[in-house]
Amino acid sequence: MTRTANELLVGHLEGGHESLCCYGALPDATVRLNPTLDIVGSCPRRVLMPSTSLSSKLVFNNSYAHLPNVFFSSLSPTAVTKPSLIRVNEALATELGIDPNWLASDEALAILAGNRVPEGAEPIAAVYAGHQFGHFNPQLGDGRAILLGEMLSSEGRRFDIQLKGSGPTPYSRGGDGRSPLGPVLREYLISEAMHTLGVPTSRALAAVASGDTVMRDSPLPGAILTRVASSHIRIGSFEYFAARKDYQALETLTRYTLERHYPDRLHSDNPALALLEGVIERQARLISSWQLLGFIHGVMNTDNMLLCGETIDYGPCAFMDSFNPETVFSSIDHHGRYAYHQQPAIAHWNLAVLAQCLLPLLHDNQDQAVELAQAAVDTFPEHFQAAHLAGLQKKLGLSETRPEDQQLVADLFELMSKHGVDFTLFFRHLADLAAPQSTSSKVSELFTLPASFLPWLQRWQARCELDKCGAAERQQSMYRANPVYIPRNHLVEELINSATFDNDFKPFHRLVERLAKPFEFEPQDSRYALPPAANEVVQRTFCGT
Repeated sequence: MTRTANELLVGHLEGGHESLCCYGALPDATVRLNPTLDIVGSCPRRVLMPSTSLSSKLVFNNSYAHLPNVFFSSLSPTAVTKPSLIRVNEALATELGIDPNWLASDEALAILAGNRVPEGAEPIAAVYAGHQFGHFNPQLGDGRAILLGEMLSSEGRRFDIQLKGSGPTPYSRGGDGRSPLGPVLREYLISEAMHTLGVPTSRALAAVASGDTVMRDSPLPGAILTRVASSHIRIGSFEYFAARKDYQALETLTRYTLERHYPDRLHSDNPALALLEGVIERQARLISSWQLLGFIHGVMNTDNMLLCGETIDYGPCAFMDSFNPETVFSSIDHHGRYAYHQQPAIAHWNLAVLAQCLLPLLHDNQDQAVELAQAAVDTFPEHFQAAHLAGLQKKLGLSETRPEDQQLVADLFELMSKHGVDFTLFFRHLADLAAPQSTSSKVSELFTLPASFLPWLQRWQARCELDKCGAAERQQSMYRANPVYIPRNHLVEELINSATFDNDFKPFHRLVERLAKPFEFEPQDSRYALPPAANEVVQRTFCGT
């Protein structure tokens, strides 16, 4: 039977994840390419000259702003009343070739607050569409963020410099375009923690208090985050043009994304297919990397999935304390769509949406385009499982795979779920047990296992004896794979409340500094490793829009 374009759906995810349900209809896509379409040269390659020394300014090298104006609206940030600096990320500034001392100056503050547009910037708000909780919105866009421009790191890597909370744009849909202080502190803290934990992510260059009040359920102090990402090109960026059947823009965006993020695939026989396959592989690695940390993304909408393979949007997100596969933190996820155990399946579904958008570029023949797209999308479970298994082996201290490993892991997660053990401390405790006589500081006083885990632990220890890795080496590798410090939800809420209501930023700075070394346990910092007390448990997180 011939399949139509709208039948491009992903199937079953193996390894204990649920089958994927179609939560909302995919946008229609006409798959016939215009044979005369020719955009060669519309997105020329640029010579990238890396920074060689620290600069007392932002040095831009823009490319997205040089695409056709259907991709964005040009506008400047809206000035704020009395900006003040909260924090600059000195390490990231240095990586970008920016002098951290200058970044903390009044001159830089005016730029970070959106009160002055620096020389060389070409500020824009990008347009895109997106599936939000399974429902398609044909036009979204940067409603409270403005891309100042792009910079090249000292290694020649290209990064977006974006102000988040910088005022209304044409895509604000009646919103104020601002951000309360709390979400800015949350994103700064968690994005930097994710980076240190090894998860590809957008990052925070600076946080600035605006001096203005933002109205939500109550008046709150406002703030602006300077966000850095390899780019902000989303699945939703492709959805916007696919829904409008603007195939020239779709091909321009495909070529641009390949040039920027997958240059080794640019000259493939089928560039759109090469892009799709590259994105699938990166997303599989990304989702598995944060699953291995117990992280739960609160809004895995298609407009929050970047084609560069980095995590973005740290609004209603959180790390699990007690392990429960059905954990949800987002205050707007009423049906558990983005629960922990659903995240691989949701990523799979989102990638099917991207494939749907690319159908017109994959092949002139509709049936063949669908076959190519379906074959690519069907590889996601294999890529995810390979990345996830490799990560679990590191967490368990195993250097090679054996047939019994899958059941060992399945039984472990069943036990963890049954007893609700702390996800982070369990794996750190397991690392302590790998070489119990070592002199390393251990978390034993913070965490104990129920007696029912003993049979499993004996199986794990027997399995370790079959591995070629020695006990001391195994323990050190497990310490590198299993953090002791994560952004505990109760600590994040504590520092947000302290800054919001007491104007005290010391808890924020202290936690940022502690999370910069998440794998090094220091007993004097035990409170940052402890799970919440009963009266500290955070049930819901909010996006701040």
